[in-house]
Amino acid sequence: MDKFTGRVWVLGDDIDTDIIIPTEYLALKTVQDMTPYAFSPLRPELAGQIQEGDIIVAGKNFGCGSSREQAPEIIKELGIRCVIAKSFARIFFRNSINNGLLLVENGELHDNVAEGDTIEVNINESITHNGTSYKITSLPDNLVEILGAGGLVKAMRKRNGLD
Repeated sequence: MDKFTGRVWVLGDDIDTDIIIPTEYLALKTVQDMTPYAFSPLRPELAGQIQEGDIIVAGKNFGCGSSREQAPEIIKELGIRCVIAKSFARIFFRNSINNGLLLVENGELHDNVAEGDTIEVNINESITHNGTSYKITSLPDNLVEILGAGGLVKAMRKRNGLD
């Protein structure tokens, strides 16, 4: 989980969990059933265009709104490798880590990247875009462990010798 590259999808400020997955689709049986409707109030075509390993770059307050756990699960199910935003809603941040979705806070990249660009993320060190390096804050070791295992439950099963 050290370094990876991905294609960028750019979203704005205040992307709430109702935009990530509208309430009416929460009644579907599985997260896989819900994924085609991800981001549909904002960009109905987006879920069908995202490919495995892509990266979302967003503005401020990504994941605000309700604390629905399906929001980060759906983003991960779409194949998004990580979400980079100026800031995240705190409950969304922790739900994402607990579900194995990497979130990176960076206040500068969003204003300097275009949709379709490729960026490189070096975990706990930097983001590189068009030759410019953007420093990022390191995540604590316990969160890196959770992300590396694929989520909190998997990390605890591994830590307790159950897997």
